[in-house]
Amino acid sequence: MDAQVSFLDQLFDAGLLIDTGVPGLYGRSGAFEDVIDRFDALITSFGRQDGAEVVRFPPGMNRAHFERSGYLKSFPQLAGTVHCFCGDDAGHADLLQCLSEGKDWSARQEMSDVVLTPAACYPLYPMAAKRGALPANGRLFDLLSYCFRHEPSQDPARMQMFRMREYVRMGTRDEVLAFREAWLQRGRELIGVLELPFEVDVANDPFFGRAGRMMASSQRDQGLKFELLVPVNSAVKPTACLSFNYHQDHFGQTWGLTTASGETAHTACVGFGMERVALALFRHHGVDVEAWPRSLRRVLWG
Repeated sequence: MDAQVSFLDQLFDAGLLIDTGVPGLYGRSGAFEDVIDRFDALITSFGRQDGAEVVRFPPGMNRAHFERSGYLKSFPQLAGTVHCFCGDDAGHADLLQCLSEGKDWSARQEMSDVVLTPAACYPLYPMAAKRGALPANGRLFDLLSYCFRHEPSQDPARMQMFRMREYVRMGTRDEVLAFREAWLQRGRELIGVLELPFEVDVANDPFFGRAGRMMASSQRDQGLKFELLVPVNSAVKPTACLSFNYHQDHFGQTWGLTTASGETAHTACVGFGMERVALALFRHHGVDVEAWPRSLRRVLWG
C-alpha cells in the first residue's frame, strides 16, 4: 500500500483526523488540536522577544486585493474563490430543479467579493500600506490564519485547508534579511527541541507554467526561499514544515509600501505549517501523545 495512504489511514484509525470524503479536507480531533495549540505556544515563546504586532485575519480576503497581489499570475492552479447564489425566486426554482435532476447547478452562482486566503500574509500588505510610511525601524507582524490551496492529495501533509502562522518583517533590505537569517537559526532550534529529524534547503514556490519554471529557477538561484524539511511520508521527499522567504521589494512595489526615508520597502517572512508539524510529531513519536518522550512532553505541556 502507498506509504502516504498508509499514514493517512493510521491517522483516521487513531481518530486524529476525520475523513470528510474530500482529499485534503479533514476534521481534527481534540488531541490533534491540542498539539497544534502547544506548538503555537512554542512558536510564540521563540518570537516573543521581538514584540511583533499580533493581527488575525479570517480565511477569506478582499477579491480586489487578491487580484492586485499578483497571485493569479503565479499560482492560478491553487486559487479558490467564493461563489454565492444571487438570484430571485425563479432562479431558486431553477437551482432546485438542477439539484433534483442531478445536474450541474454551479451556473446559478456568481463570484462574490471574497476569495479564500492563500497565505496568511496576503491580507496584511494592503492594511500596512494604508498606515503610510513605515516607522524608522520598520514593522513586524504576527499572523495566523486558515489558508486554502487547491491541490487535492492523499498525502495528509498536503491539505487543501490548513493553518499557517507567520512572522512578517517590513523594512529595508538589510533589516528584513537580518530577520530571515535570525529565524533560519531559530527555526532549527525550534524543530530541534521537538526531537524531529530535519534539513534546511533552498527551495522555490510552485509557479505555474513555462514562465513559472523560469521564475522558480531564478528564485532558487537568488536564494530567496529556504525550507525546513522533515520526513513525514518519505525520507526521499521530506515535507516542508517551515519556510523562510525574502520577497525583495515585490510587495513594497505592489502596495506602495515605503520606508521612513521614502524608499520602497522590502519584506520577508517565516511561515510555520501548523498541521504539518503536528503530523511530523505523530509520524515520528507515534499517534498516542501519552507515549511521547518525557523530554518532548515537557517542552510542549510543561
